[in-house]
Amino acid sequence: MISNRRRLLATSSLMVPATLLSKTVSAIETEQPTSADIGYCQDMSVHHLQALDMCRRVLGRNTGGAVQAAATEVLENQAMEVGQMRSWLADWGASTVPPTTVMAWMGANQGAGMPLAMMPGYASDEQLVALSRLNGDAQGKRWLELMRAHHIGGVMMASEAKNLASSAKVVRLANFQVQAQNFEISQYDLLLSGPYAFVE
Repeated sequence: MISNRRRLLATSSLMVPATLLSKTVSAIETEQPTSADIGYCQDMSVHHLQALDMCRRVLGRNTGGAVQAAATEVLENQAMEVGQMRSWLADWGASTVPPTTVMAWMGANQGAGMPLAMMPGYASDEQLVALSRLNGDAQGKRWLELMRAHHIGGVMMASEAKNLASSAKVVRLANFQVQAQNFEISQYDLLLSGPYAFVE
């Protein structure tokens, strides 16, 4: 079920080797990145990093095979996307240090941005600690709930980037992330309404 995402990934330019992708992009794209391009890559990178952290908290645990498969997918694919976005940031001479103020590129708070903790879908430290302390299917269910909320926040940002970014490769990535994360949300919903529905 979750592995269907691989078919979506296989049709994306993200599966092209980085050297070939960079040559292809350089041939068609010469514009300078805007604050939206840079801000989105910085913000989505740190958003993805928390998703990777959530995956590591459940992998290898007795959460049920479906959650193990889902967490493996997120870990593998979002780690790849973080690497791609950080590579672009480095090429642009922009910081790859995780930001503490986010979403200014979207005009949030009149362009001043907001604290990282307020980023849509970003789990609190207390939620992450509670996730780690759960066991079995209860931990699996909580991971699905937190990752679902996390993806909803990610889709919201990616949808904005599709409209605000000027770099063709950033727009392509944002469009892909909207499709991929919406697909994963639909899979989480199936699990939460099915095998994990009555887990306390």
